[in-house]
Amino acid sequence: MRQDDAKIRDILKRTKRIAVVGVSMNPVRPSYYVARYLDLKGYTVIPVNPLHEGAQLFGQPIVAALKDIEQAVDMLDIFRRSEAVPAIVDEALEAFPALQTIWMQIGVEHHDAAAKAEARGVDVIQNRCPKIEYQRLFGELRMGGFATGIISSKL
Repeated sequence: MRQDDAKIRDILKRTKRIAVVGVSMNPVRPSYYVARYLDLKGYTVIPVNPLHEGAQLFGQPIVAALKDIEQAVDMLDIFRRSEAVPAIVDEALEAFPALQTIWMQIGVEHHDAAAKAEARGVDVIQNRCPKIEYQRLFGELRMGGFATGIISSKL
């Protein structure tokens, strides 16, 4: 199901704290640079990865599981395989009663888990990237010469 741009823009504007499940400490991995981008845009990024528990990433300690996060989370960004999504969604719904959004990265979808979250009033985005959507919806792709609708040799 494709979400409309207004809804995605609203999600990106209202979100302040994002738990990134499956984040990597390797700067060439998509989970690292997406989380870093979101951090640079002013979001508080809480890294979640049991393999790196206790290390620091973007000034935040990496936690092993969502239940280890002590503060509220607005959005969950999932960098795990689709088959892992149901357990992650269940943990998130239990840990964060005020969770607003579950975001599944490109290539990640689970319609049953999405339906369960939506039934609890949580917005769900599947098979998309918040970094790409932020850039697209807030005009940053134009800075690189993409999607301007103008053909020109001038920058």
